[in-house]
Amino acid sequence: METQDWQALTKLTGGQPIEVERVRLVASEVAIEGRFELPPLARLAAEDQIFVAAFVRCHGSIKQMEKFFGVSYPTIKNRLNRIGALLPFAEVEPPSETERPSTSELLTRLERGESTVDDVLSQLGKK
Repeated sequence: METQDWQALTKLTGGQPIEVERVRLVASEVAIEGRFELPPLARLAAEDQIFVAAFVRCHGSIKQMEKFFGVSYPTIKNRLNRIGALLPFAEVEPPSETERPSTSELLTRLERGESTVDDVLSQLGKK
């Protein structure tokens, strides 16, 4: 489905849960009928799906997301947290206090704009 189709479907359903009852394999013209649940990402509102796609296209760079959407770092983080809460299949436990990020991870966070130089130097000093 095209983005416009999903937006129209979202508007039509009013954001209520939907269930797919027929799937057609285009190449073989085989149709399967039954009750199929949409995958979790497809259950997100259209604007949240666009946000997730943009995040992936920006390689997870919050700095790039700030520029793309014209909003602040906290706004991006809040939206990511809200969307993440809607996707329980991807539960990720935060690192424990004793588990420290690797130097590579710290540099990646710095590159993405998720940490400052001072934060990275502080973490490296704890190793």
